[in-house]
Amino acid sequence: MSSAAYSPGAPTIPADDDVSGAAQPRLTEISTFELFLRRRLKTVEEIWESVLEKECGADLVRLLNRLRRMCAPDGQADKALDTHNVLSVIEQLSLEDAIRMARAFALYFQLINIVEQHYEQRGQRQQYQAAGDSVLLTQAGLSSQAEASAGKGTNGNGTTEPLLAELTAKGLSEGTRAYRNAGTLYWLFPLLKQLNMPPQLVQQLVDQLDIRLVFTAHPTEIVRHTIRDKQRRISDILRGLDQAEDSARGLGVATSWEMEELQEQLNEEICLWWRTDELHQFKPTVLDEVDFTLHYFDVVLFDAIPQLYQRLKRALGQTFPSLRPPRPNFCRFGSWVGSDRDGNPSVTPQVTWKTACYQRNLVLDKYVASIRKLSSLLSPSLHWSEVLPELLESLEQDHLELPSVYERYAIRYRQEPYRLKLAYIEQRLINTHARSQKLYNGDVLTEEEAAATASNLYASGDDFLAELRLIQQSLDETGLGCNELGNLITQVEIYGFCLALLDIRQESSRHSDTINEIAEYLQVLDRPYNELSESEKVEWLVSELKTRRPLIPSELPFSDKARETVQTFQMIRKLHQEFGSAICHSYIISMSHHASDLLEVLLLAKEAGLYDPATGWGALDVVPLFETVEDLQRSTAVMRQLFELPLYLAMLKGGYEPKETAQTPLQEVMLGYSDSNKDSGFLSSNWEIHKAQHALQATADDFDVALRIF
Repeated sequence: MSSAAYSPGAPTIPADDDVSGAAQPRLTEISTFELFLRRRLKTVEEIWESVLEKECGADLVRLLNRLRRMCAPDGQADKALDTHNVLSVIEQLSLEDAIRMARAFALYFQLINIVEQHYEQRGQRQQYQAAGDSVLLTQAGLSSQAEASAGKGTNGNGTTEPLLAELTAKGLSEGTRAYRNAGTLYWLFPLLKQLNMPPQLVQQLVDQLDIRLVFTAHPTEIVRHTIRDKQRRISDILRGLDQAEDSARGLGVATSWEMEELQEQLNEEICLWWRTDELHQFKPTVLDEVDFTLHYFDVVLFDAIPQLYQRLKRALGQTFPSLRPPRPNFCRFGSWVGSDRDGNPSVTPQVTWKTACYQRNLVLDKYVASIRKLSSLLSPSLHWSEVLPELLESLEQDHLELPSVYERYAIRYRQEPYRLKLAYIEQRLINTHARSQKLYNGDVLTEEEAAATASNLYASGDDFLAELRLIQQSLDETGLGCNELGNLITQVEIYGFCLALLDIRQESSRHSDTINEIAEYLQVLDRPYNELSESEKVEWLVSELKTRRPLIPSELPFSDKARETVQTFQMIRKLHQEFGSAICHSYIISMSHHASDLLEVLLLAKEAGLYDPATGWGALDVVPLFETVEDLQRSTAVMRQLFELPLYLAMLKGGYEPKETAQTPLQEVMLGYSDSNKDSGFLSSNWEIHKAQHALQATADDFDVALRIF
């Protein structure tokens, strides 16, 4: 039976027991990678069949295989079977058998996807390793040629400089080609050098690197942690099986006890998976969705992004050693999960607040684990290593602020200052976590905890970072290094105490309806706000944005929707006070149509203390989302109208008063493809987005505004 024939994307090659006749491809035409993949697919399929035969019986397995053959791709289906009768076969199944069949096929395709993804990654790793080996071999060969030529006096004057230049160019070409095939940063920078890109321009591009990866909310796609853990364990077993097979092959044997044990583990995992519910038996909440998203930070991203920074830094240094590396937080994360309230009434101000606290708790847990690992590494003693006086002075201050830690560790670490310092740091992190958990639970804080500046915890990630840098400085100046400490510092610079920035999103009519209620309650307009023309709306909104007079009363005698909208802005102000403005500075307005849609949000932000009319300073970036074709076509005129408003342009610049370190004002714009695609079709939608991007960039250039398109 062909394993690859039934999996999407798998190579269309026969299994070992299907090779027959001249029509089959010759063995030499099949790559080693394909053979390896096919064998692993066959192994997983056999285990899948054995599990189903044990759980459901042989008859159901035979029926499954029959349906697989009937549904095989064109040219691979069994000609003896009538492929048009698939539906009739399914209709004859009992409800119980139909459910089992559906679960069996779902499990099958998930297993196949795990195998394919695993071996795609395996192939990439092998390709990358081969590229590195190719470069090393090329360099070694060039060195040998240069030495031989030097001994022969090739250039006739006793020097080998022209030859070395030629060989170096050849080595660069060979290495670039090898790394290009692997698709890595080690290919990119040599290519830029070959293209004679000025180092100053490369430095400018590196300095401007600002990547933000955003998790969006899709509650219907939630998969249980239990299932994801099983998928990960199966992938780990496959990796172990690879290593065991390589070891056995090196010993010249076909199998080993390690291979047999791993295959048993694989069988157990698949059997347990079959007996596990795929979905929760309850409706997931928004916080369940938050937990689902943060799972990726916990198991993958927290460690992966610092590795990306180190690779970029090394690749840049190998080709352009004089250039500065990018800032460590050139790649950061944003999230709509728990903060995107457009069309989701379950996302309340309280849920967004809990999301921020939940994110902080997770990252604090990661930091505590890292500090404990560092404590096991940083064991230098005062008997054998010097320490900066500043570090010793900080220990004296720590003694006064955290006497309980001193009593617990002073004797044990009396000659190990780094470990003692890390003990103080760990306790502050634990105290910070306890305070954050109280805020998450809605508990009342003590006066000391509410101040968030107490000496026994960290008010922000910057305070934590300062202590780590003090340790790093002491190590550096006394001739020591610690990669783990460097990675932790990079992680703190990337994630801080926020982990991911929260983007608030709401539909435009929610703001206009809220302002309509407020204006009607206060009787400040001669007719309802929603009945004003666009020009009248802009004129009135600008006049309100120029005054510090409050518009919204302390009591909110409005509808539930209007009250929730006002409370959302109040919650954002509270987030800024607790976490700093970095936690949430983008407010996205879906279905943006006119300039008034953005000014309405700015007015509501002013009422919450997020915009100051006197200074022109704003703590919230107002981001329009143009979605329909009409809105895309109108987007340039809308942004031009806003840029022409002095108060709006001043807000982008950080206020009316010029600053010595002022940066180019930044405007973020979102262009949607979903609604425009429904509106006019795929091709027309993408063409309109393409035109809008160019027109918006030209408009931003006219006002010296930097544009970020999402």
